[in-house]
Amino acid sequence: MYATVASATVVGVDAVRVTVEVLVSGGLPSFTIVGLPGAAVQESRERVRAALKRLGHPLSPSRVTVNLAPADVRKDGPAFDLPIALGLLAAAGAVPAARLASYLAFGELALDGTLRPVRGAVSVAVEALAAGLTLLCAPANAAEAAAVPGVEALAPRTLAEAVEHLRGRARLAPVPPAPATAPREHLDLADVKGQELGKRLLEVAAAGRHNALLTGPPGAGKTMLATRLPGLLPPLDTRSAVEVGRVYSAAGLTRGPGLDLTPPFRAPHHSGSEAGIVGGGSSVRPGEASLAHLGVLFLDEAPEFSRPVLEALRQPLESGVIVISRASGPVALPARFQLVAARNPCPCGRALDDDPTACTCSQAERLRYAARLSGPLLDRVDLHLTVPKLTRDELLAAAPGEPSAVVAARVAAARELAMERQGCLNADLGGPELRRLALPEGDGAALLRDLVDRLRLTGRGFDRLLRVARTVADLAGSTAVKAEHLAEAAAFRL
Repeated sequence: MYATVASATVVGVDAVRVTVEVLVSGGLPSFTIVGLPGAAVQESRERVRAALKRLGHPLSPSRVTVNLAPADVRKDGPAFDLPIALGLLAAAGAVPAARLASYLAFGELALDGTLRPVRGAVSVAVEALAAGLTLLCAPANAAEAAAVPGVEALAPRTLAEAVEHLRGRARLAPVPPAPATAPREHLDLADVKGQELGKRLLEVAAAGRHNALLTGPPGAGKTMLATRLPGLLPPLDTRSAVEVGRVYSAAGLTRGPGLDLTPPFRAPHHSGSEAGIVGGGSSVRPGEASLAHLGVLFLDEAPEFSRPVLEALRQPLESGVIVISRASGPVALPARFQLVAARNPCPCGRALDDDPTACTCSQAERLRYAARLSGPLLDRVDLHLTVPKLTRDELLAAAPGEPSAVVAARVAAARELAMERQGCLNADLGGPELRRLALPEGDGAALLRDLVDRLRLTGRGFDRLLRVARTVADLAGSTAVKAEHLAEAAAFRL
């Protein structure tokens, strides 16, 4: 007796279709799972055996072989419990095998047959939609999957409900998609006292999706500025929200019911491991850099992060993808994030104090501290700013600044100009198109020649300077990049 059930496994953030083949034959009683199963998959034998017994269909004393094809892809996690159980029931004639052909099943079984959610539901939903199959999964996973436009997801609470549906005795209705979640309220830029240059940097960074580094003494407002950047970003569109949802689901996290249109903001602690920040592990799960995909990754006290972690961010800052090499092949994790980093000027943080004796760090300690952020990494940061300590007048009587909503409107207008002109944001502009749209003329061309020498620009630094200048021009509503736009961009590069 033979049956097949469609399922899927998650590799990185992508779902790989898996065919669960079940063969029940004569011979010594055994239950064997082949096809490169992980430990959790091997343990599914006991969960499936107990759930079938609770259902009233205990395994007969026969030879059971389960094959997970393709056999060269490693399968991890308990998601194959449900398809293995359904395959055994189909092989025994308890479930119509023909009905299973139109479903993709995944989910963990409790010993009493209750369905439990597993990670990767959104990725599996995208795969099921591409294959034209209906999902059969736990209610929590079905709610996640239903947020993907076009997906039909059924949510049996137990194995018994799934069986009754397949037999046609009790039909399950598709889970309706939850309404999209409106962007959440963010901290307001108007709360920041003084720091007008810092606010301008945030506006430029948001308009062009540029990376930024804030340097200043403790308490100057670096973190306060950085945490207000999400309030300047426009909401995600449907496609982007699904893409972000796939990453969170693959990591075993959820952003709530429905599609969350809020750009992600991640602020990991500096003690995080390389696998935790960049991604990896035995099952290659997304790290904080991928969880910030299409949003902001904020590294507070950036020099305190380990050197391997910081250097590993160089690749995604350039390409938007983290490629993790494994013996079985490379795994690509999306990581097109906007980096915002903050640091003190020295280990004690008092190097910029008005009192020259306030800093207790030696010159060697300052140099070592500064060297924790390598030159190649800093070259990938478009905007640099020294955030000064607030003055007495700013602390006591600073006038309220512009609210985030006003600045966000200018950011949205600048982004719209860029998208209409070139089809991408300025941070992604490159090659001949960058030079055609961002090279200044006249006085600007002469200033650019001078800046190349003064700033000792590399090829990458030159391109990034032009991209920022193009963003400044867009904020000003100018079709051409002028000398004043280039000068402001250069001021953020010093």
